Amino acid sequence: MKLGMIGLGRMGANMARRLARAGIEVVAFDANAEARAGLASEARTTIATSLEDVVAQLAAPRIVWIMLPAGDVTEQTVTALAGLLAKGDVIVDGGNANYRDSKRRAQTLSERGLHFVDAGVSGGVWGLANGYAIMFGGSTAAASIVEPVIRALAPTPDTGWLHCGPAGSGHFVKMVHNGIEYGMMQALAEGLALMEAKREFDLDLGAITEMWRHGSVVRSWLLDLTADFLRDDAAVDAVKPFVADSGEGRWTALEAIELGVPTPVMSLALMARFASQGKDDFASKLLALMRAGFGGHAVKQ
Repeated sequence: MKLGMIGLGRMGANMARRLARAGIEVVAFDANAEARAGLASEARTTIATSLEDVVAQLAAPRIVWIMLPAGDVTEQTVTALAGLLAKGDVIVDGGNANYRDSKRRAQTLSERGLHFVDAGVSGGVWGLANGYAIMFGGSTAAASIVEPVIRALAPTPDTGWLHCGPAGSGHFVKMVHNGIEYGMMQALAEGLALMEAKREFDLDLGAITEMWRHGSVVRSWLLDLTADFLRDDAAVDAVKPFVADSGEGRWTALEAIELGVPTPVMSLALMARFASQGKDDFASKLLALMRAGFGGHAVKQ
């Protein structure tokens, strides 16, 4: 079996490596020459020179897996591939695209006889060794074509993956997954911050999180990672208190509003990330001025 992989960032490159190690031939391409060079020595991997070159090296029904940032670059790549592929071929978008875009793309491609699969992929930098959790959407026909690839990427052939439903459902499930992730991370961070502030007990946060990893109801992979970080106070101290947010956290909050479903934890976790980025600085200045205005309280300059 052979498939194309477009986008050789860290995750895309590692997915290509995992597929190749599972015996699936990969024809890989990235617009960045350094990214292409990073996979040049991998077994069962051919570095293509263009999208046209990728398609030319694949046998029907072709599978081309895209691992690119959501937005224009994905849109342009899907459009370009649509003009190169033939009826029955499959485009898989493994990036964090908006599920509404995925539904639209699936409809547009189906009119040309092409299949589209939206695959939400979780696993991060550990996926190469541990496998990726994959939640994907698409027609039954498309799912059957890509299933061998999904099984090779997953933690085991029978676990860690699910055909969630029609086109758009995979990216929708991944969107909610990321919203939950925001909430879990925020809860751990706030609880540990509270303990760190209780100086009279001189709590060892590294020891506490390590203890929680065994038998506690809050044990999780996120806790495992946190316990590792807390073993090195210097590493924590060196990090700026700035947390970026992806589009998926915002889309989850907006979807909750549209559906009228209360999601306070996920929404507030998103707001906390905005605050870490300095986006509450102006509001905080106004609060300080209000407090000084009605109560005469000092304002720090």
